[in-house]
Amino acid sequence: MDEFDYVVAGGGSAGCVVASRLSEDPSVTVCLLEAGGEGRDLLIRAPLGFAVAMPLGINSWGYETVPQTGLNGRRGFQPRGKALGGSSVINAMIYARGHRWDYDNWAAMGNTGWGYEDVLPYFKKSEANAIHRDSPFHGVDGPLHVTNLRSPSPLNEVFLEACQSQGIPYNADPNGADHHGCYHVQVTQKDGERHSAAAAFIHPNLDRPNLEVRTGSHITRVLLEQRRVTGVEYQRDGQACAVGARREVVMSAGVFGTPQILMASGLGPGAHLQELGITPVIDLPGVGQNLQDHISALLIYRSLVTDDTVGFSPVGAARLVKAAWEWRKRRSGLLTSCAAESGAYYRTNPDIEVSDMEMELIVGIGDDHGRKQHLGHGYSAHLLLSRPKSIGELRLASPDTRVAPLIDPRYFSHPYDMDTLVKGTQIALDIMNSSAFDRYRGAMLIHYDRDDPRQIEETLRDHADTEYHVCGTCKMGPDDDPMAVVDAELRLRGVDGLRIADASVMPCVTSNNIHAPVIMIGEKCADMIRHPA
Repeated sequence: MDEFDYVVAGGGSAGCVVASRLSEDPSVTVCLLEAGGEGRDLLIRAPLGFAVAMPLGINSWGYETVPQTGLNGRRGFQPRGKALGGSSVINAMIYARGHRWDYDNWAAMGNTGWGYEDVLPYFKKSEANAIHRDSPFHGVDGPLHVTNLRSPSPLNEVFLEACQSQGIPYNADPNGADHHGCYHVQVTQKDGERHSAAAAFIHPNLDRPNLEVRTGSHITRVLLEQRRVTGVEYQRDGQACAVGARREVVMSAGVFGTPQILMASGLGPGAHLQELGITPVIDLPGVGQNLQDHISALLIYRSLVTDDTVGFSPVGAARLVKAAWEWRKRRSGLLTSCAAESGAYYRTNPDIEVSDMEMELIVGIGDDHGRKQHLGHGYSAHLLLSRPKSIGELRLASPDTRVAPLIDPRYFSHPYDMDTLVKGTQIALDIMNSSAFDRYRGAMLIHYDRDDPRQIEETLRDHADTEYHVCGTCKMGPDDDPMAVVDAELRLRGVDGLRIADASVMPCVTSNNIHAPVIMIGEKCADMIRHPA
């Protein structure tokens, strides 16, 4: 077994950040393990490629939930990235931090050092924002490139006009001083290509002699000696391998992978582990608990015209052929789209201080995550519940980490979620039915009756699903929280030598897309390791 100072177990968004930042110090050695490939293929680099890759399970673990009572027994879709960069290689590239309240709430829950003013420097540290270069809220010289879309659809202006007609103001920078309002998205792209966490933090640094990246390495468990984590066991090319950590292991295998590996190593809820024949090393009841996700509704409209949308038609096919040529020659055009090109943070009640709903315009028909295809042209709106109260869990199906875990978000188990999403859907229908869309709006693919809350509820149970923002399964919390898995320094309770840096440590889901917050978590973790308090 070879040894390094640090072993980063998982090459997702946060893992790439941690490995990159730790290896900036030439006096230490770092090994990064990733189950997938290098994250450089064409479907990753071409931004719109995710619309093909994600539904087909390319560069993805392709998980699904257990049957959900709140979804009338349906299984939910749960894609997670499987390549260097993790889910940043299959996501919609949207750069969104959330509201300052999200982080102040983390601090209020007992997580000292995680308030908004504490984490803002880490957001700025990673960011190279091409647009907001004079803003105190943004960084301009970090590794991760953030910019506006190169070739947005004119349909976005229709959507923004519709939002404003319903009293939602335009916001030029929802990652700045104010979160509320409608906006053009910013994306993690560079020169017309996806800028994944791997492209930003790992690929440019592969020549560092103190950084070793091992792809195709499926982690099976962590190694322990006298309650100290000393390394990681993994399988590569059908062989059992192990790597030692002289200083620390940083677990960054993601919201599902991290608790799965911990439990397979005997670190988790003791009774559950014994059911599977795993000897508990330390009883950590919170491992796999506190699973949170943004539940999302989808409003899909047929378009009366083929303008400004993606669709399956002779016109749409010709447009895609032209777009492929344009992207190859100039890295512009339709293939630089993130599909969800504009959005809005809005309130279901004017008395609510922080927007409780998010809505994104999709410039095509996005039925069932793109897995159900329809002839013709259309457009859609994703709308999600910003701060859900339903809490689920992740449990093992097998001690073997090659077997998918049991994912149970328990969607709509808390009555707040359905009540709020119904109200949010009614407001979204008002936006999409406003006169600004009259030229485009055809029939709805899935019908919602604006004035019938019961019909909306049943339609949501039949069609709502994830917005891909799962988190919380190894939550951060104070000593007096029995379900806390890590402390504010991200150290695993009860053992030495192991920290967690990924979406699993989030005590509460942020108000929108979680990729930028996960990058921030990686930055803060690396800084805490390099500069201990």
